[in-house]
Parts: sequence; C-alpha cells; structure tokens
Amino acid sequence: MQDVVTIQTANQPAQPTALPVTPTPNQIPSAAKAPGKGIEVTPRAIEKIRSGMAKEGVSPEEGGLRLGVLGGGCSGLSYSIRFDTRPRERDRVYEFDGVRIFVDPKSFLYLHGMTLDYEQTLMRQGFNFINPNSTRSCGCGSSFS
Repeated sequence: MQDVVTIQTANQPAQPTALPVTPTPNQIPSAAKAPGKGIEVTPRAIEKIRSGMAKEGVSPEEGGLRLGVLGGGCSGLSYSIRFDTRPRERDRVYEFDGVRIFVDPKSFLYLHGMTLDYEQTLMRQGFNFINPNSTRSCGCGSSFS
C-alpha cells in the first residue's frame, strides 16, 4: 500500500522515475541488512531531502531526516517527517548517498521494509511512504493502520 505525505518544497521540474537505492552493507546497521528489514530511499527522495536540509541549515554530517509514526489520524496512526540536527541514542541511522535517515525503535516496528519516494506531478508533490506494513490508509494519505 502506498501512503502520501506532502511537504512543501520549491517547484522543480519532475524527474523520471528511478529505482530504490540499495545501500551498501557499510552504510546501514547490520540488523537492517536483510531484505525487507530496513528502509529504502529512492534517488528522487534523496535529492529532495538534501535540498531541504540545505534550506533549513541542517548539516549532513550531523543531522538528517527523522521518520516516525505517531498515534492519531483518521486510520489510527500517522506518519511524522522532519529534519533533526542529530540522532538520538537509540535511533537506527541509515545513510543513503550522504543523506542520513533517523528512525526511533518504536516507529521502526511500523516502518521496516518501507520505501520513501518523492513524487511531483501537476496534482501534488510530496514524499510517498510505500509501506508494506500498512493495511489501510485514509483519503488524505497521511494516516494508516
């Protein structure tokens, strides 16, 4: 199931669809190496994260994008996405082409195996959570169960 979360970004021409990035073994924790156990990020999403971090003044060496799951929303759970200046002590930290993704342990239970993509069309633009753990989502696309 594919869920959509929209984050306001500057207008840029749409890029062709790309395959998910598969991080090399030294880029992710050993527990996340198994297929379907980690998090994937597409090249389009990496570029949008990188440009957003630059606009927000977040250092790529220390900071990154925090993905999470919060209680609430139409379907029971909702996605959380924001920039953070550094990982927390128990976070899983993934690195894709110099962009770091932070996921807290509780959110990882719901996000393992998902792919983060970025979509830009005439109708909408934003990050898509392609989450195999999601059994249903609401019409707005930002909550799931």
